[in-house]
Amino acid sequence: MFDTEKIDSIAIGGFDGMHVAHQYLFDELGENGAIMAIETGYADLTPGEHRQEHTHYPFIYYDLDDIKSLSGEEFVAKLKSDFPRLKKIVVGFDFHFGHKRSCTSSDLQELFLKENKDGEVKIIDEVKVEGEAVHSHKIRTLLEKGKLEQANLYLGYNYQLKGRVVPGQGVGKERLVPTLNIEVRGYRLPKEGVYATLTRLDDDHLYPSVSFIGQRTITDGSFAIETHILDNDITSSKKADISFLHFIRKNRPFDSFEVLKAQIDEDIQEAKKVINLLAL
Repeated sequence: MFDTEKIDSIAIGGFDGMHVAHQYLFDELGENGAIMAIETGYADLTPGEHRQEHTHYPFIYYDLDDIKSLSGEEFVAKLKSDFPRLKKIVVGFDFHFGHKRSCTSSDLQELFLKENKDGEVKIIDEVKVEGEAVHSHKIRTLLEKGKLEQANLYLGYNYQLKGRVVPGQGVGKERLVPTLNIEVRGYRLPKEGVYATLTRLDDDHLYPSVSFIGQRTITDGSFAIETHILDNDITSSKKADISFLHFIRKNRPFDSFEVLKAQIDEDIQEAKKVINLLAL
C-alpha cells in the first residue's frame, strides 16, 4: 500500500488496454505520480488489476457509480481531498467528468487552476500510430476480426489472455496433440480460431505455442481455450498466460480425428514459421 498524501501528480482515465496512447499520459507523471483508473464495468482488455502489469506507477481505482453524480466542482474537490499534495493532473483530449459527463478536459483545467493557481492540467492530444488514432474500442474491433498484428501495434505489446489451467477432455493427448485447457474470465476474446502464440507457465518461462479458441466441433461442441506447447512435452501447469501473435485460420468442422490431426500439424508448422520470423 502506498501513501496517497505523497502523490503530487495523477493521470485520470479508464485505461483499459494500457495501450500506447495511455502511455503518453503516464510519461507526464513525476516521481510521485499515480494513475487513477475509473472502473466502468466494461474494461476487458486489461480487466481489474491487470492494468498494473503495464506500468511502474501505483494505481488507485474509483468506481464510476461512486463519482458519476458529482458536479465538476465536487469532483475537483474530491481530488484535492484525496490527494492533498496534488499539483498536476494529466488527462486525454476526450476526457469527460461530472454529472452526465457534462464537463470536459478544458473545464477540469479551469476548475483545478481556479483553486490551485500553482497547479497544472496537462491535456494530451489524440495519439496516432501509422496515421490512425489509437483507442480501446478500435483494439477490441481488431481482436474480434483476428487482426492481431494491428491490435498489438496499438497496444504496444502482444495481447494476452490469463487464466488457470483446468482439466480437459483428454482427447487431445490421446488422439491429437497434448494441450493445456485455460479458464479465462473477464477478457475480450479474439476471433475464434487458431493462433501462433507464446505461452508463459508456472515456471515463468515463455514457450512458443499454438492456441485454439472456439467450439470443439468434432466432440461435444463445448467452448474451449487450449494451448499446445511446441517442441515441449508439457501437459501440466496451474496457470497460463497466452500472448497472441498471429491469426492462422478460423475454426471449422472436421470429418474425422485423422483429418483434424493433419490440419493441426499444418497449424503447428505455420506457428513455428511466424514465431521464428518474429524472433529474427
